[in-house]
Amino acid sequence: MEPASLAFFGELAVLAKTAGSGLRTTYPVMRQASVKDVIEALGVPHTEVYRIETDGREADFGHLLAPGERVDVFPANPPVDVAVPTLLRPEGYPRGRFLVDVNVNKLATLLRLLGFDAAGADSRPDARVAESAAAEKRVLLSRDKALLRRKNVFHGRLIRSAEPEGQLRETLAFFGLAPPYVPFKRCLRCNLPLTPVSKQDVLSRLLPKTKRYFDEFHICPGCNRIYWPGSHHDKMLMWLEELEREMEENRGKNPFL
Repeated sequence: MEPASLAFFGELAVLAKTAGSGLRTTYPVMRQASVKDVIEALGVPHTEVYRIETDGREADFGHLLAPGERVDVFPANPPVDVAVPTLLRPEGYPRGRFLVDVNVNKLATLLRLLGFDAAGADSRPDARVAESAAAEKRVLLSRDKALLRRKNVFHGRLIRSAEPEGQLRETLAFFGLAPPYVPFKRCLRCNLPLTPVSKQDVLSRLLPKTKRYFDEFHICPGCNRIYWPGSHHDKMLMWLEELEREMEENRGKNPFL
């Protein structure tokens, strides 16, 4: 039986167990298998695939691989708008709504700082993480290929950068999350939106210098943590301004080529 052949393009070639971008590798068709299963058997999580062509025709993940078939597998062309349905992902998801795996947990904090809804996966088993992402319609961010291969993960991203600020820039650029951002609106610990609280209501919990110099406070309705614009606030604003300037300068460019 004539084998099928597959070619992976762009950044997918780095993930695939093949010779390089656009170079073809043969795959024996010994049984009925979907093109999704074959792609993942060759090392590429389906979350990273944004177009599949079989003998020049666009196909979905459920397409059954046929003997002699030529399959071309393409990555995203950022920015990706997850709200727009596609052949591979017929259900759109809300923009800027994430579930962040524990292996990139500092990324969750940075996304929350900018105002994005970034729930944490904590230490839940992979099966429950995938279920939560699907049930809550969240884009799953992880460095774990096995987690992203789970069938009920529909929108996700394999984070390439190893350090948190690089991961943040990668996520913002990939999903087209352009400034201006809305910082200091979510709890950095548990992701819930903050609510204003009067100084009098939290006075007993404040240190003497905080009582003296600050009057504006917010509180997390979940963990009860108090926030105010302390000495760190100006430094964070400077960092945010630099980030927004960088994202604006790079808007429209594909940083993943």
